[in-house]
Amino acid sequence: HLKLMWDLQVLAYQAEITRISTLLYSHETSGTVYPKSGVREGFHNASHHSNNRKNMDQFAVLNRYHISTLTHFFEKLKATPDGDGTLLDHSMILYGSTLSDGNEHNHDPLPVLLVGGASGRLKGGRHIKPAPHTPMANLFLSMLDKLGVHQDSFGDSTGRLAL
Repeated sequence: HLKLMWDLQVLAYQAEITRISTLLYSHETSGTVYPKSGVREGFHNASHHSNNRKNMDQFAVLNRYHISTLTHFFEKLKATPDGDGTLLDHSMILYGSTLSDGNEHNHDPLPVLLVGGASGRLKGGRHIKPAPHTPMANLFLSMLDKLGVHQDSFGDSTGRLAL
């Protein structure tokens, strides 16, 4: 199902029906199970691992499964011609979570990926580690800049990230 949803997004981008989309794997408190991951525990319950190594390993398997479906999306974008490059070259895709540790309900630091070339405006192959407690809105503000939308602030932003 997830791969189908990613494929539909690629088709929508390719057909220029939209260049903006979101995909929510499931609601955060749902009991959604991902059988193809090999884990029978629901994602939300698995995130509350009680610092038990077995449970943490199982949760890591679920997260790797999510990333594997995401790489399917990236590969499709990279393989799809778009003007002078590919859809991946011309995209800026944010993938992440609202929690850094579901067991403790911590919101800092958030694990996120920012992928794509943004039509030459985004340099890849980097790991950016902002200062502790940097608002996620700082990333959003910087992303807006890359899209040519310049704002003084966004939400609770305190500045920009060097993207």
